[in-house]
Amino acid sequence: MFASLLLAAAVAAAPNAKSSAPQLREDNIPEVVAAMTPEEKCALLIGGRSKAFNGIGHTDVGVPGAAGTVNSIPRLGIPSIILADGPAGLRINPTREGDSRTFYCTGFPVGTMLSSTWNPELVEEAGRCIGNEVLEYGVDILLAPGANIHRNPLCGRNFEYYSEDPLLSGTTAAAYISGIQSNGVGTSIKHFALNNQELNRLANDALVSERAMREIYLRNFEIAIRKGKPWTIMTSYNYINGEHASESRRILTDILRGEWGFDGTVMTDWGGGYDTPAQIHAGNDMVQPGQDWRYNELLAAVRDGSLPMEDLDNSVTRVLELIVKCPKFRGYEPSNAPDLAAHAKVCKQVADEGVVLLKNKGEMLPVPAEKKVALFGVTSYSFIAGGTGSGNVNRPYVVDLKEGLVNAGYTLDAGVDAFYSEYMADEAERCARITGKNPWFIDEERAIEVVPEDVIAQASGDADVAFVTIGRVFGEGKDRDYWHSYLLSRDEVRLLEKVSEAFHAKGKKMAVILNIGGLVEMHSWKNLADAILICWQPGQEGGNTVASVLSGEVNPSGRLPMTASKSYDREPSAGNFPLINADKPFNYSFYRQLKDRRPHVVKDIDYTLYEEDIYVGYRHFCTFDRKGVEYPFGYGLSYTTFAWSKMKVAAAEGGWTVKVKVTNKGKVAGKDVVQLYVKAPRRGLPKPERELRAYAKTPLLAPGESCEVEMFVPAEYLASYDADASAWVTEKGRYTFIAARNAADKGLRRGIRVKSSKK
Repeated sequence: MFASLLLAAAVAAAPNAKSSAPQLREDNIPEVVAAMTPEEKCALLIGGRSKAFNGIGHTDVGVPGAAGTVNSIPRLGIPSIILADGPAGLRINPTREGDSRTFYCTGFPVGTMLSSTWNPELVEEAGRCIGNEVLEYGVDILLAPGANIHRNPLCGRNFEYYSEDPLLSGTTAAAYISGIQSNGVGTSIKHFALNNQELNRLANDALVSERAMREIYLRNFEIAIRKGKPWTIMTSYNYINGEHASESRRILTDILRGEWGFDGTVMTDWGGGYDTPAQIHAGNDMVQPGQDWRYNELLAAVRDGSLPMEDLDNSVTRVLELIVKCPKFRGYEPSNAPDLAAHAKVCKQVADEGVVLLKNKGEMLPVPAEKKVALFGVTSYSFIAGGTGSGNVNRPYVVDLKEGLVNAGYTLDAGVDAFYSEYMADEAERCARITGKNPWFIDEERAIEVVPEDVIAQASGDADVAFVTIGRVFGEGKDRDYWHSYLLSRDEVRLLEKVSEAFHAKGKKMAVILNIGGLVEMHSWKNLADAILICWQPGQEGGNTVASVLSGEVNPSGRLPMTASKSYDREPSAGNFPLINADKPFNYSFYRQLKDRRPHVVKDIDYTLYEEDIYVGYRHFCTFDRKGVEYPFGYGLSYTTFAWSKMKVAAAEGGWTVKVKVTNKGKVAGKDVVQLYVKAPRRGLPKPERELRAYAKTPLLAPGESCEVEMFVPAEYLASYDADASAWVTEKGRYTFIAARNAADKGLRRGIRVKSSKK
């Protein structure tokens, strides 16, 4: 390896013998930095060598299957630390050469489902479980969470991210970070910033206004960093207004450290960035993974003086400050035996609260467990637990919906079950042959949807109810295909039509379960279903979670973290996002290589215009296109009803407190979500009709039970960014606080008067 060879040369050239060299401690970092040779400093900042292709890191050093390492310098007592993916759980190899044990990790719900809980406390508990596995498997830093904004529903990486709203995204990320780091291990929030499309991700230039960048695309990170205090941050692959994200001193030093006060370490994504000295100068401290040319380029810049030694030492200091916090430095001996059974229970609890019920005509759901169910759709028998790429987890199992329904006590229609058992076995053989030849960025082949009309006809007479599951696999390195991922296929639509027609003709009902990482089009087919629920990609306990909701054991309390539009062309970013030809969903000529600095001018490929500006998601729909909404941001149904009353707004130190009384008026226990929006006066800067400024989830309320939720709105949350003044400005006037069930709900309202301010 290049690092070991270079370090050997550095040690031989060192003026002091090992016995007299300072050994790294928490309190002597400046002394250690002063004792390091330029070669050692550069080797520390260039990560350990790992295998990587288009961003997926893999190393067999330390913990097999981890993403990478930081090089050790034994002469100075600096150990190597280990970095591993990913957002839905630790990603390491489940098997190791010469070891009969398995090293499975709990597969938690994807990021979008975590935010759908609207419950930071529960997300933090999930983080604690994931962090314990990080600790006990010998990893130091988890490369998570992903916190970019859902700008467009076709972004291939939305499943890892949280929301279209920066407050919901940032608050969820902060809770996740706090939970993981409570174990004494670190996180790396990513991808900083504006990683909102995957196509040509190494070279795409996000062209965005200063106001939109500050209010939407950086605000989520600011909230997460201030509240969660992650140990590290990972920069994104893309450019931002002509400047590479990992080479932007303005973003990494002036804003991140100067304005927000971040004092941790910044690293690249795997293979990210072009100019290594420029990255260090910008404040990007570590470049991953280790590559000879990176090391040589950095050392040459130090030797010829084009990179000031001060910049190098600043980054070295921050990396050493990271290392002394890590379990490896503290001498922690991992057990390799985390409590996976206990973590699986938390996994299910999180998924239970993230299921979103979109439709429940005639109170079709819940369906008592003594009913006979006709279970349709290939995904019912092959559930999708999570995404692919660095967001994948090597789980011990995945509970599909068939297994979940049986576990819940349902009887499955024998004819339907027999048909799918045979069909899925045949499809498994076909899929295995194809998947084995695919590169990592092509998702595993899935069973082809089938429409067994004879089976449907017979089941409509024998079964009491029909459940149909529609699934989608998402992964990094590519965006979703509009024709084959956002829209339902011809066979999927036919399946819904035939099941709906047959069961409704017999006076029976059909529910549709969406096992997806991001939204699909629903307007054209939603009337076929009596009930629709989204279970997202719910982790390894997915089938049990869905069965619990369908049976009523769990009352759904999830809420949409994004807006579901009636059609893709209503999306505010639809005109400025890559829409690849249906016949060529993967056009490799659009993936620019790392050293390809030739000018490219293909719109939405080489550059993407953020013309919607601050009007992302519900900010656009509430302000300009209310009729374009199928299901609004924050929407979700329950099996019970809640009444709200006694809304109070009071001034408090640094902002305002808002209280709302919530009463369960229904017949079953449940949880509710109070979303607090603010409507600002429109005196100078244009403003959205409303913006989310706080939210709270109730505890489980029994029928007739009440509680008072309290929310805090910091004064700075009322400000808008004035690019001309380079300041956050709060305009004077009347602000309306709106306690609402979703972004389209009129809600309870209280007004306050606010004086102008600038910061």
